[in-house]
Amino acid sequence: MIEVKGLVKNYGSKRAVDNVSFTVNRGDILGFLGPNGAGKSTTMKMLTGFLRPTAGTALVNGHDVTRDPVAVKRQLGYLPESAPAYGEMTVAEFLAFIAETRGYRARSEKLARVNRALDLTQLQSVRTQTIETLSKGYKQRVGFAQALLHDPAVLVLDEPTDGLDPNQKNEVRTLIKKMAAEKAVVLSTHILEEVEALCTRVIIISQGKVVADETPEALHARQPGARLDSIFRSLTQSDR
Repeated sequence: MIEVKGLVKNYGSKRAVDNVSFTVNRGDILGFLGPNGAGKSTTMKMLTGFLRPTAGTALVNGHDVTRDPVAVKRQLGYLPESAPAYGEMTVAEFLAFIAETRGYRARSEKLARVNRALDLTQLQSVRTQTIETLSKGYKQRVGFAQALLHDPAVLVLDEPTDGLDPNQKNEVRTLIKKMAAEKAVVLSTHILEEVEALCTRVIIISQGKVVADETPEALHARQPGARLDSIFRSLTQSDR
């Protein structure tokens, strides 16, 4: 579903992403980890077509992010960090706008897409509330709802449980697991317990390079008995 080959991103003389390659199959939940400034968000932005790579390629369901970015965006649901939205719109208005942007113009189909997204993310109770009046957790759920609205083949989620309370986190994790059976999911998070609860594979990036691409079990086998945060620090200590 996702094939990344030798992605490079330079900002002037600084190389933010350095020859990153990986694949993600249907059913995978890939945890994408790294210290601040390691290149995680830059890689995800190249994968979703928001940044053009300096070199390398990325394919999403067979479509090249540089040659056919619109086709790639049709395949993707993207939740960027901080879940940006139009605060003056109600939740339902915003999701209806996203539905129209996605090409669902018929009223019945648009309404069906919006209601499905509201149901999946448990937002029906605030559908008529303006987004600017919502708590951080509810705003995050609105961002998740827009990513799910068109039932994409690939989900790219940047800190999807940021700002959620423990019950909401469990609900979102359950939803991600349920949806992953038919999708490929790339999940960036700084919550290592989330990796262990959700992810079937883990990529750790440090100074723009992949330093680990393994299952959580294989990561633990590197240092038997060690906590994941300790293993993470040992693999990324050159960033510090």
